[in-house]
Amino acid sequence: MRPDTPAENVDHTTEAARLERTAGLYPEDAEALLLRAAAHLELAGDRPAATTLYDRLLSSLDGLENPHLVRALKASNLWEYDHEAEARAIIDGIRASAPRDPAPWVIVAESLEAHDELEAAEETFTEAANLLLTDGAEPPYSTHPLLFGRHRVRRMRGLPHDTWDTVADSLHTSPVSLDELHDPKRVWSLGSDNPAELEAEISRLRAELGAYREALSRPFPVAVLHWPTSELEELLSAYPGLSSEYPSHQQHLSTIESALRELSSSGTPNLGIVTGTVPSYEAFAASEGASPGDVTLLPQYATTLAARGRAVVWPPQRAADCWCGSSQDYATCHGV
Repeated sequence: MRPDTPAENVDHTTEAARLERTAGLYPEDAEALLLRAAAHLELAGDRPAATTLYDRLLSSLDGLENPHLVRALKASNLWEYDHEAEARAIIDGIRASAPRDPAPWVIVAESLEAHDELEAAEETFTEAANLLLTDGAEPPYSTHPLLFGRHRVRRMRGLPHDTWDTVADSLHTSPVSLDELHDPKRVWSLGSDNPAELEAEISRLRAELGAYREALSRPFPVAVLHWPTSELEELLSAYPGLSSEYPSHQQHLSTIESALRELSSSGTPNLGIVTGTVPSYEAFAASEGASPGDVTLLPQYATTLAARGRAVVWPPQRAADCWCGSSQDYATCHGV
């Protein structure tokens, strides 16, 4: 959600303005684009301007996909520039409304954590876990930050492991365990007078930061373009020159899955799938001054859809519906 680009490499104010202009061109994607713009404004230090964007989104609640997320981001931003009372009121409202999306829960819990309210942060993480993870199935990927954040706060409070902490441990894949990663003593060691201890801790932090930056090196997923059956038929009818790229719909689907698996095996993070439509593709081609029949335009179109927040994460959970739209479980469809 929030850009991870150092301020010295990006003019965040300019980027925010660009995203606002893009939102005007693509009103159907305005929510995702304006949230990114607000994040850039926060990084630029212009928190009041970021609040203005959040308020702009919240003024049209009927059109928002996730108003709880916008409110959570607004609360987090407000607290950072001395509007604590308003931020707390929003956080209380979010907790009371019990959203079914994990993202708002994570944001408000981390805001409480950032202001040293560890008990309240743990309570918030736990409320979300109990609400969203009740059927005994493997926790969806989107809920992992809930469990990791809860583990971190409980570690900071010196509490023993419980069932949710064990689940968090089982989901964590980094070579550095959660217990070590969240050990308060690691932070305290940075104040040590022993040069050897200090150097060892800095080396560990550098290694972890390098892995983290690599995972977040792209502002949106590496996305592969998917055409549903009817859309591909319409596309090839209008632009038969693209048939060399799409010999059949079945082969198109197989190519998507194999390409994503190859990217995954090579260590590429943040993989996703975007679904194209012919009218959207034609509008994109017109905006680029290019012909929709130009095969080199297809990956650019996929990248643009991903940048506009249209990508869905690949792979799906094995019990979830397959990305291809077959209504079968991924595990029994393309996940075989």
